Amino acid sequence: MRRPPLDLSVYLVTDTTLCGLKGVPATVAAAARAGVTAVQLRDPAASDDELVALGRAVVVALRGTGVPLLVNDRVHLVDAIGADGAHIGQSDVDMVAAREVLGPKAYLGLSAQTLEHVAAARARGTGTLDYLGVGPVWPQVTKPDAAEPGGVDRLREIGAASPWPCVAIGGIDVERTRVVRGTGVAGVAVVSAICGQPDVAAAARALRAAWDGAS
Repeated sequence: MRRPPLDLSVYLVTDTTLCGLKGVPATVAAAARAGVTAVQLRDPAASDDELVALGRAVVVALRGTGVPLLVNDRVHLVDAIGADGAHIGQSDVDMVAAREVLGPKAYLGLSAQTLEHVAAARARGTGTLDYLGVGPVWPQVTKPDAAEPGGVDRLREIGAASPWPCVAIGGIDVERTRVVRGTGVAGVAVVSAICGQPDVAAAARALRAAWDGAS
């Protein structure tokens, strides 16, 4: 089954701690109405029950926006949340097993840091995934166990080798959004560039404008 392509141009990954008193649902609602095109729910410290409750609140916050919600890692919670799909890392559940849990209609993304990761994913069949998350591109502080930054050249190489659209993540701000657009990938994923910002909507609009206006 062919799934409609995702708009990955401005992809928000949530951080419950950074969102603070504003909260994840309110942050997501403001960002989605200001130009964010996809949202990934990520809270590794939450229990399954806590993540389901948070995810359901985010689904409500996104209602009417057309912005899809993807669940980080916990593929088994996608249905309970009412999300549109999931995103997995290299050390999470196998991509084929994840697709079996999700079924044919849900979206599935995979993190990739090297050309070897792309080759290994291709060997499993190109119909399983919908996109790759590539990075970190630059140093970042929101995910302590992330891989070492690969830089813009590696991002460009992975994007060229991938049969799937790629979204760049890691240390991306407004200025770096313009740099990423020049690599030919499909979008930028951000955490702290939106979560915890004093004006979430303004932050999202600035990223949207940087992506749209880059040459």
